[in-house]
Amino acid sequence: MDAFADKLGRIGAWCGQNKYLSAIKNAFQNFMPATIAGAIGVLWTNVFINDNVVNGAPQGLGSLLPVVMKLEPLNTIFSAIQFATISCISIGIVILVAQEIGEMNGETGIFSGVLGFISWMVVTPNSYSLSGQTVMLADSTTKTVADFLPQGATVADFGGISSSYTGATGLFTALIIGIVALEIFGLLRKMDALKIRMPEQVPPGVAKSFEVLIPAFLTVVVIGGIGFAVHSVTGSYVNDLIFTLVQEPLGQIIGNNLLAVLLLFVVISLFWLVGIHGNNMVEAVNQSIFRPLLYANTAACTSANYSGPQDIPNILNLTMLEMFGKWGGSGLTLSLIIAIFIFGKREDNRAIAALSVVPGLFNINETVTFGLPIVLNPILGIPFILAPCISITIGYVLTMIGFCPKVVLEVPWTMPPLLMGFLATGGNIMGAVSQLIVIVTCVVIYAPFLVVYEKYQNKQSEMVD
Repeated sequence: MDAFADKLGRIGAWCGQNKYLSAIKNAFQNFMPATIAGAIGVLWTNVFINDNVVNGAPQGLGSLLPVVMKLEPLNTIFSAIQFATISCISIGIVILVAQEIGEMNGETGIFSGVLGFISWMVVTPNSYSLSGQTVMLADSTTKTVADFLPQGATVADFGGISSSYTGATGLFTALIIGIVALEIFGLLRKMDALKIRMPEQVPPGVAKSFEVLIPAFLTVVVIGGIGFAVHSVTGSYVNDLIFTLVQEPLGQIIGNNLLAVLLLFVVISLFWLVGIHGNNMVEAVNQSIFRPLLYANTAACTSANYSGPQDIPNILNLTMLEMFGKWGGSGLTLSLIIAIFIFGKREDNRAIAALSVVPGLFNINETVTFGLPIVLNPILGIPFILAPCISITIGYVLTMIGFCPKVVLEVPWTMPPLLMGFLATGGNIMGAVSQLIVIVTCVVIYAPFLVVYEKYQNKQSEMVD
């Protein structure tokens, strides 16, 4: 076990020393307070102060305890917090990763982050034509806004940045631009011919501004040129191209396929292990493919011709994947928290587990993911990948043999485990029992790796002492 831990520890050390992986990890760790604030906003508006009922299933505490809805006016505040953090995560990350790369290249001050943001803005579209927007009519035909205008009438363009670029779908672009822009800037900064030298009597801050003027300008020009070239050749913006080349091909091969789903969850876990929000990376795939499968189940269950579970068509669907693959957060880390309470001996790990248990019950796991950490941790990274795959497989088998009812209702992703299983299966207790089975299984999966990791932590502490 010790030899195994040493080998994985060396791999982790290499990952920790890698410039770009470290920059990404640090950027996400530094953004974590904002992420947690956004998660609290989600909890407030989707769990605590929410009285919606969908297909008979309560969507929040307000439907069970109406008195809490007196606080509903405050939802505006928490919705704004959610938008400013989670929906604008790409803006924060591009600034932070650019700042990290700049500091690793010897830059001081905050200009590296500012330059990263400017470079990201240069390749992000900020003008849109309303007349070109499409509208879906009741008969399923599609028309553009221009089709409804009187002859000769036009609609002025409007400016702004789409939330598809500031949110999750723009995250990969933010990481790439933040790194590439600051590496270009670092190379140009080394060229003495590009430095504007000011007299000694000029204040240092002003002198430095002139010194970086030409490298910064050329950096923005190069990044803008790359974005222009991509758009000219492909007709797509950088972020759209990534969506076309990565997300859409994944959507074409997944469908109602267990092996494809397991591969998807491996990809999600791998993203998380390098500090990238894996769920956000594939959310478009999840929504576009698995939500229709869920709605097909709901329609079959509520149909007048419904005659039994055999009429429900799909085992895999959006809520089923949340029920078996995302309870407690990505990597099913709630089971790791339970394992720490049972098998953990280190006080620092138990303190993090105590801090993480309440968010974990609502499927929010940033505190444990970045706190232990699991990011760039090869020892805990193995069960982080295995647990969701094994849990989904067990859930799939239990559903196939009829032990677990097929998921037919959509419930909020923040719904606590067991209650989620009960509601998602239409109020069937076997849904909760099925979730309990996978929770116990995943605790067993995490336990030996936790023991190995704590031995490794103890050895590292002894070396420091």
